[in-house]
Amino acid sequence: MPAVRVLIVDDSGFFRRRLSEIIANDARLEVIGMASNGQEAIDQVNLLKPDVVSMDIEMPVMDGISAVRKIMAQRPTPILMLSTWTTEGAKATLEALDAGAVDYLPKRFQEMSDHANNSHHQLCQRLYDLAANSNTKSLLVGKTPTISHTAHTSYSTSPNHPSSAAIRLVAIGTSTGGPVALQVVLSQLPASFPHPILLIQHMPAAFTPSFAQRLDTQCKITVKQAVDGEKLMPGTAYLAPGGMQMSVKGQKRNATLEIRNGQENQTYKPSIDLTLESLIPVCPAETLVIILTGMGADGREACKKLRPLGTQIWAQDQQTSTIYGMPMAIAKAGLADRILSLNDIGHHLAELK
Repeated sequence: MPAVRVLIVDDSGFFRRRLSEIIANDARLEVIGMASNGQEAIDQVNLLKPDVVSMDIEMPVMDGISAVRKIMAQRPTPILMLSTWTTEGAKATLEALDAGAVDYLPKRFQEMSDHANNSHHQLCQRLYDLAANSNTKSLLVGKTPTISHTAHTSYSTSPNHPSSAAIRLVAIGTSTGGPVALQVVLSQLPASFPHPILLIQHMPAAFTPSFAQRLDTQCKITVKQAVDGEKLMPGTAYLAPGGMQMSVKGQKRNATLEIRNGQENQTYKPSIDLTLESLIPVCPAETLVIILTGMGADGREACKKLRPLGTQIWAQDQQTSTIYGMPMAIAKAGLADRILSLNDIGHHLAELK
């Protein structure tokens, strides 16, 4: 297979050189160009046609967010943002994702300066995965008004699935591409939406408070970062805090949240599987699980346990998924009651009584 062609965009000469050295050590990747500001990035993308771009946020001439927006309008390309993991960095990164960037990683001087370490491997793996798996046609689908509400809807049902009771709880799990996907889905719900919603988005601790606030301003329902011990209320979406694990405890009519520290050996913090499995003794037959875009298969194992108990399961379709990993795992395992386009999911949710 030909090497994945990478364009590096950063205003720091040190970072450009260091990123180039790190990427050069991975035989799967090839640096084909570098840019020191957003305008150069746009020119280089059009000229060199890279498979993936690493993009800084703060740059002269044109910042990374503006560059992302123009690149996605002119030549959609998977873009990995390198961001400081601070509150301000989180807000800027979320804006970059909203503009069309696919994913993000921390930009830490010390880790870049060190010799080979785990962060170097993570950077290379992420660049490779984004180039190999990103569906660039989907990146702006949630904001494209020309896509029909029903045009891409399809259904997948199993005759062996027991009929479910009325829905009392919705749980949505997502990863790469999730911040924009959640915005599309949740912004379609009315303020009167009658059920609580659990949101499990793979995201670091520095980002989830800003993300919850951002969603809350964009939606008619209430969106907040989940707090340990709080009772689940209708019309409220609870975002699992980054670095933590969120579980549901108690009885179905009086359920509360438990938030605890993630363990070092846990791959995902928060974990979709862990949150969903906590629903088994609470209200499995009255739960709707929705698996959106994301890399990997988090959520599949819990869905295997929940579905025989009457849980309804929806999965995002391939055409509108930024990364068709997690929803594909659900579909291939035969667990999906419905396979829906991103723009349809919120409309169907809004119809729940």
